[in-house]
Amino acid sequence: MRHFSASLPVFYLLALCYCLFEPCESRAQSFDQLKPANWHHWRGPAATGVSKTAKPPLSWSEDRNIQWKVALPGNGTSTPIIWKDRVYLLCVIDTGKVDSSLPKPEDQPKRVFGITFPNTVQRFVVLCLNRKTGKEIWRRMAGEGIPHEGHHGDNDFASASPTTDGERLYCWFGSAGLYCYDLEGEKLWERSLGKVHMGASLGEGCSPVIHDGRLVIVRDQARQSSVHVLNAKTGKTLWEKKREEPNAWATPVVVRHSGRTQVVVPASKMVRCYDLENGKIIWQCGGLTGNVIPSPVISGDLVCCMSGYQGYSLLALPLSAKGDISKTESIAWSKNRGTPYVPSPVEYDGMLYFTQSNRNILTCLATQTGDVIIDRTRLPGLSNIYASPVGADDRIYFTGRSGTTLVLKRSKKLEVLATNKLDERFDSSPSLAGNQLFLRGRKFLYCIAEQK
Repeated sequence: MRHFSASLPVFYLLALCYCLFEPCESRAQSFDQLKPANWHHWRGPAATGVSKTAKPPLSWSEDRNIQWKVALPGNGTSTPIIWKDRVYLLCVIDTGKVDSSLPKPEDQPKRVFGITFPNTVQRFVVLCLNRKTGKEIWRRMAGEGIPHEGHHGDNDFASASPTTDGERLYCWFGSAGLYCYDLEGEKLWERSLGKVHMGASLGEGCSPVIHDGRLVIVRDQARQSSVHVLNAKTGKTLWEKKREEPNAWATPVVVRHSGRTQVVVPASKMVRCYDLENGKIIWQCGGLTGNVIPSPVISGDLVCCMSGYQGYSLLALPLSAKGDISKTESIAWSKNRGTPYVPSPVEYDGMLYFTQSNRNILTCLATQTGDVIIDRTRLPGLSNIYASPVGADDRIYFTGRSGTTLVLKRSKKLEVLATNKLDERFDSSPSLAGNQLFLRGRKFLYCIAEQK
């Protein structure tokens, strides 16, 4: 009995340590374990556009294999994310409330692409839906105001996709602010990182990236570009780096390599790789064309970056690089044809799929070597493609703007498994989780699943 009493304080001390430290570790572990079965980021669990666990349907139509279809309350081209039994997405609602001090669109000076600046109040909205039924669980108005710039007709004020770490939801409306909620819709914090001035007022669109308690935001613009890393729990800035890169919309990729966590940010002047811990540049490489939109993908020890505006460029860069490797033998391989303008590539078990410009011309390369597997082959039934392809269950899904999704077999030749048509326009990239595929159109969000 005396022996038990003597050890009691130690027991309580150990219990206290467990209470203090175990929950954080278990939460992190739980997120890593759950991530493969969800779609927490606009390019999926590994930011490659692929789900290794999903088994979405092969075929569907407006009257077949639609689990639910819900009308959207506003505009947005951001991709919905999936976490457990819920779907999260962003919208912007034009309230129609006019500020008479601002010029009407018809009275504004002519701008490239017919872009006008808004004179009505926009409502920035976060939605949470039931994944099984599509019913709204909660809705939050993050903010309200009149944007200082307009956007291209193919863009909007809700083009950045949200992300989650399994505890918090991060919603980035660009110049309209950054908002953090818990998964029940309680606002935890908000931040303004200032206004972005995009060249030609084309609109914003880079999505946030969450990694190991840090939130990465890239703001490449016509004025002072920058990359920000915030404490994901509090929203406080951990570091900020000014950049020389102008207009770009590519969402960065974060990867752990050789004991350092790298943030790879592609842009027209340089692909730069930052140390997530302190913002120091680890390596950089020039060679992409301008207006970079496609997000990079990781394959083994390589990161593939590409662009397709006023030319074509693809760089396969080693994560082991140091310093400036522009035009050196350190570049693993490169290509100068057939790369996308808007859509990001999909990397599926060593095969890199992408389309040329915004067209229906498919290329597939061996990711590690650059060897051509499928060379600029037309995808039947598709025309314009803005949505990024996704992969699951040894299939690749390409969705065109006209409402058609082409399903290909992951193969070394073009094998079309199905052609599916919906009565919508799709610019947003699909999401995959479980047996479901989510497609966001201009008016509706579809949940597609095999219906028995």
